Amino acid sequence: MAFAKSHGSNIAVTPGDRFWDYVIKLFLVAIAFITVAPFIYVVAGSFSTEKELTERAFFLIPKTISFNAYKYIAQTGEVFRGLANSLMITVIGTACSLFFTSTFAYPLSKAHFRGRKIILNLVIVTMVFSGGLIPTFLVVRHLGLYNHFSALILVGAISPFNMIIMKSFFSGIPNELEEAATIDGCNDWGIFWRIYLPLSKPVLASIGLFCAVSLWNDYFNAMIYLSDPMKETVQIVLRRIVLLASGGDQINSAMFDFDALGAPPDKAVKMAATVVATVPILCVYPFIQKYFAKGVMVGAVKG
Repeated sequence: MAFAKSHGSNIAVTPGDRFWDYVIKLFLVAIAFITVAPFIYVVAGSFSTEKELTERAFFLIPKTISFNAYKYIAQTGEVFRGLANSLMITVIGTACSLFFTSTFAYPLSKAHFRGRKIILNLVIVTMVFSGGLIPTFLVVRHLGLYNHFSALILVGAISPFNMIIMKSFFSGIPNELEEAATIDGCNDWGIFWRIYLPLSKPVLASIGLFCAVSLWNDYFNAMIYLSDPMKETVQIVLRRIVLLASGGDQINSAMFDFDALGAPPDKAVKMAATVVATVPILCVYPFIQKYFAKGVMVGAVKG
């Protein structure tokens, strides 16, 4: 019988345990492949030709690599402008959302705060009922935010769900830390900034990721509140490019710097647009992965 040391103790590992361990690992690898394979297919399809997309129902590596779909998307330069706009909205919007959500959740996490139950009930009501699209649009226009990036940033800057998660996380921080800081002369802002925020990196990373993904993928609000083509986000730009590519008219190769493979098919253009819209936000996840799972779990189990 084999033994393995774990945390200073001997744990017996039988052949049966090893067998089921391998089975579970193979099962998880298969699930991971099934999850990732569609995205790999989209990436491979964006580099493929019309002949390959027609003849092969599914593939992970194209036989003939063509960059014409990306050349078609990047030719006018609108995509780069849309990426810059979306990046600015995502960064500023995420920072504002984290600031407003944390400063809103902090006082509501204090049991001695008068009227906090009434405020929490009002917040919960907004999760069920909303003013609707037209009243929100009228408020945005009346405040002079129409056709400004601030309309996309401020509308929905505080999510009731995210605020409740952060409030639950704050409630789990020991009160003794706040009492010690008060004795040392810290005011409420100092306690919030020097104690609560440094201890809240997991929940801040989790909520920040939720906000960033929501702002990056936001299409409807950008279509409603922005009318200037120079302020269009990448989602709006890619939608127009895809509609032009799939409008039934053949892409004029003379207008683009295509290679010998010719104009890309509309399916490849759609896949390339998906890659352009997805990859930037995916690059953020590895940097906050260690905080993400912990933040979601801690915020979920505390009441």
